[in-house]
Amino acid sequence: MAVRRKNGEEGFTLFELLVVLAILGLLAAIVGPPVVRYLGSSRTQTAKVQAKNVASALELYRLDVGRYPTAQEGLQALVTQPVPPPVGWNGPYLPQVSALVDPWGKPYRFQAPGKHGEVDVWSAGSDGVEGGTGEAADVGSW
Repeated sequence: MAVRRKNGEEGFTLFELLVVLAILGLLAAIVGPPVVRYLGSSRTQTAKVQAKNVASALELYRLDVGRYPTAQEGLQALVTQPVPPPVGWNGPYLPQVSALVDPWGKPYRFQAPGKHGEVDVWSAGSDGVEGGTGEAADVGSW
């Protein structure tokens, strides 16, 4: 039995839908990996720029106070005045606390004196563990 359809009620067949889904799947397989790789490298580049900004803020802090923040003060001293306030503190040196967090949501680390310069600011990458390769590699201000 043939079913008559009224004008305007035509639709796609199951075969046509499967062909379209197969084409979309092929496009995703071809385009997907480069896009994911690009997103990973952009986070790494962002972390590098942010680490350099934090290092610059640390230099300004040192010029005003005469030293880098202590381990107890931490990088938070760049955003809010430590208690007791150090003589010469003229901050905030960074506009927001979010400037102290890397693109993976972990706080930046710093060391003075550093292994690569007077002060090192770095992120441990996506895995949060020192070392690693690719997106999990350390990214620093050096």
